Amino acid sequence: MLSAEQRTLIKATVPLLESGGEALTRHFYQLLFSEHPEVHALFNQAHQASGNQAKALANAVLMYARHIDRLNELGPLVGQIVNKHVSLQILPEHYPLVGGCLLRAIREVLGAELANDAVIAAWAAAYGQLAGLLIGAEEEVYARNEQLDGGWRGIREFRVARKVAESEEIVSFYLAPVDGGALLEFAPGQYIGLRVVLPSGEERRNYSLSARGDGRHYRISVKREHGGRVSNHLHDQVQVGDVLELYPPAGDFVLRSSQKPLALITAGVGITPALAMLEQARDSGRPIHFIHCARHAGVHAFRDWTEAQSAAYPQVRHYFCYSEPRDGDEAHAEGFLSPELLDRWLPANRDLDAYFLGPQPFMAQVKRQLRALGVPQEQCHYEFFGPAGSLDA
Repeated sequence: MLSAEQRTLIKATVPLLESGGEALTRHFYQLLFSEHPEVHALFNQAHQASGNQAKALANAVLMYARHIDRLNELGPLVGQIVNKHVSLQILPEHYPLVGGCLLRAIREVLGAELANDAVIAAWAAAYGQLAGLLIGAEEEVYARNEQLDGGWRGIREFRVARKVAESEEIVSFYLAPVDGGALLEFAPGQYIGLRVVLPSGEERRNYSLSARGDGRHYRISVKREHGGRVSNHLHDQVQVGDVLELYPPAGDFVLRSSQKPLALITAGVGITPALAMLEQARDSGRPIHFIHCARHAGVHAFRDWTEAQSAAYPQVRHYFCYSEPRDGDEAHAEGFLSPELLDRWLPANRDLDAYFLGPQPFMAQVKRQLRALGVPQEQCHYEFFGPAGSLDA
């Protein structure tokens, strides 16, 4: 438990974190990777190179400092962190490594005068409090996953049963457990953790589960990313019969129980978790408006499947928008998703549940448009595929 004096010292660093948080977290990552290369695999280096990971951590540290005496107001942030950690198998022994480098970064970036011994001691206590909270919550998930039917802790081997090209950029992998045992059920919208060992070293990634569970397979659908180590390895090297190492499903971006009309609004590979959500929701009879944006038909994955759902289930309506259509491409609209299109494609009654995923600029645009169209903000849900950011900037 932090003392009142320690909480005061933590809150006094908020202005410094507001102005220099990213410099602090960039320095932190430099220290962490240089002194503890064993944790390198836990971080997507593409996110490091782009600066998105440093921004996300800076925001998390700032939010923690702002709410140090009312942690209950952090809302979904703690749950999101726990789920990401579980999917990558963050363990208690990782926390002291992170804590030591974070305290050094605070001292070295802020300077000895601002980050004096009392401030460092307060942040050490605050980090210890947060680490204890996360370790406890993560262990609850690890233990629950291990005890549930079909569950497991740590790595479980899965064999590639099928490999299917869904578009020019996206390939699906149907994964069956090598041990032949039951499969842990998951909620549509969740993702799995994948561990691969490449010539350059170990890598871990999250991939959305792109089909509702059938008790025999998990399906992930992977976009080839330019320069992406893992996505290119999966596309080019992994074949039917090969074995992959998975961690159990995780994630709190899931379809909530409701009978309100449902809008699933996606762009690019953001379509993947929405597919499983559509499968779950279609059996409830609730109206579903499935809106997808792609550059052109060649990169539009699952179009035939989505059209089949619309044909088979009268309550499902689908709309496609191509921003860079090729000759012969057919879509409901061309260009980017506009407020006028969204207004036309959503139900007239804006008391609906909206789930949207895609590149960050797309999600920021959709969030603004939904607000302008009168959709209640508490009924708008989204998730970042990479480090969490802000859609309100």
